[in-house]
Amino acid sequence: MHNLGCKVNSYEAEAMVAELREAGAEIVSWDTEKADIYIINTCSVTNIADRKSRQMIHKAHAMNPEAVVIAVGCYVQARAEELKEDNAVDILVGNNEKSRIVPILEEYYATHGDKKSPAGSEESDFGNRISGHVKDISKEHSYEELWAGEIEDDGRVFIKVQDGCNQFCSYCIIPHVRGRIRSRSVESTVREVRDFAERGYREMVLTGIHLSSYGLDFDDTNYEYAMDNDIPSEHLLELIKRVAQVPGVERVRLGSLEPRIITDSFVEELKKIPEVCPHFHLSLQSGCDRTLKAMNRHYTTGDFRKSVALIRKAWENAAITTDVIVGFPGESDDDFEESYRFIDEIGFYELHVFKYSRRLGTAADRMKDQIPEKIKSGRSERLIRLDEHNSQEFRKRFIGVPDEIIPEEVVEIDGKKYLRGYNRSYVRYLVPFTECERPESKIGQIIRAEGKDFCETCVLAMPI
Repeated sequence: MHNLGCKVNSYEAEAMVAELREAGAEIVSWDTEKADIYIINTCSVTNIADRKSRQMIHKAHAMNPEAVVIAVGCYVQARAEELKEDNAVDILVGNNEKSRIVPILEEYYATHGDKKSPAGSEESDFGNRISGHVKDISKEHSYEELWAGEIEDDGRVFIKVQDGCNQFCSYCIIPHVRGRIRSRSVESTVREVRDFAERGYREMVLTGIHLSSYGLDFDDTNYEYAMDNDIPSEHLLELIKRVAQVPGVERVRLGSLEPRIITDSFVEELKKIPEVCPHFHLSLQSGCDRTLKAMNRHYTTGDFRKSVALIRKAWENAAITTDVIVGFPGESDDDFEESYRFIDEIGFYELHVFKYSRRLGTAADRMKDQIPEKIKSGRSERLIRLDEHNSQEFRKRFIGVPDEIIPEEVVEIDGKKYLRGYNRSYVRYLVPFTECERPESKIGQIIRAEGKDFCETCVLAMPI
């Protein structure tokens, strides 16, 4: 299995692996062992993601031309017609079909036998060489139940609770490849959280394609209607509360949120849940109102500023992180400077900076005044330098302050070993340990430490 893309993709990849293991498959290393089946869980968020997906499909075929190569996910959903002409792939699986990976494989072997001389399948959408399982995702209304069973990211557990997006930002392909909003039930989510907590995991990260829309499909509504009519995010709040109540859970972290979900009432309810981490990833994309409107983002910099103020009033040292796109079509020098000033004013702890990538089928792809790559790169570099400065300033706040860290891995730097992990505000710490200790036993568990210094990426701390 090779996974590309977001945490939702990672969760789904692990869910497929769990299904295959249960069916009797042995999962082997991608790079070191020859396999009978190669699965590439693809991404299509940018042109680079498309290219990496194609490269991994062809790499798998080259590693063992006799193997069955399966392409799964967003790139498949977007480019199924192209992929059916690709001799490197044998099975195409779209989104909302990943839970069927085992029966899809069983059907393939039953109907194709030796893949070099396929018997063909009447049910295949793409003729008798490639087996196609790609539905019209826009017509899917049910959440695809998956159970990862193993997915954890160095101590933090990522739990997928939502799929799809109704926003249709002008630059984004995701609504076209993920479909409309669909939410996982609270009961299903809590069962998986309880399983991880019983195995000793303390931090749960709730993630989705558009987490702010969680549960709105239960009421047959959507995010824009909810925001325009001041409908509180009751379902998301209920989910957070129920996850936090699971015995053993000590931290609940939220994935990316839309800024308008941050209201007085939402913050007031979150404050009542001590397990909620004061780390909020609010997707900005641009600090220029003209560009936000062209992006079809449905909020202004004023709305964003108010959301940040509410968070910082409620939590001391709350971390605000975000995504920013540079070089959107028509973004003038003045637009970028306005965006730069706004980003500097907010003082984000971390920026994820992306150069605009044209996506076929989106409104922005058809816009005039596409920005040259050289200008995109220059703007990106300026924001990255700003991010490095602001991140370092934020880490300084934790020097001399006792804190709680969840170590996620053991690292060696300049011959010395450290536990590396995060505090509740998502600040990365390095904590030394003595040779007589067993550091692996502390991974995923809460330890106390006090910041003593900082470097480019971490707070250097000593255990308390």
